[in-house]
Amino acid sequence: MEKIAKARLISVIGAGSEAAGADEAACETARQVGRLLAEKGWGVVCGGLKGIMRAVCQGASEAGGLTVGIIPSTDAADANPYCKVVVPTGMGQARNLLVVLSGKGAIAITGKGGTLSEIGHALKEGKPVVSLMSWDFPGVTRAADAEDAVEKILAAVEK
Repeated sequence: MEKIAKARLISVIGAGSEAAGADEAACETARQVGRLLAEKGWGVVCGGLKGIMRAVCQGASEAGGLTVGIIPSTDAADANPYCKVVVPTGMGQARNLLVVLSGKGAIAITGKGGTLSEIGHALKEGKPVVSLMSWDFPGVTRAADAEDAVEKILAAVEK
């Protein structure tokens, strides 16, 4: 039997709408994060919808990286067009746990309550979390920009 390579994934979590913080600047930052991760041989896993999720998938996809969207509905067509792998869960927001469990660590970019829940799940599971324009509290590492966020998360997961 042929051995299947294991994907190296980083969870990227954040705002799904402009009202939650996915403005043009934040989305450009997410696109850069996706590109940088892909250039370093890492794929991204996210909630698969709009805003930060779409932008990070776009950046990773444009750089030839793997993009995985774990979506809340049962309809794969709901995923953004940059998701190469779509996992339709039908779980609503409960899929947030699956998003963070699927990555070796998480980068949070903006976001509100949904992002906060994902950060909490990641920390509870002992996964490193880097915050970029997002929540700031003990256990979360702050980053100044996309390059800093990628450097910090990869340093944490490659120990």
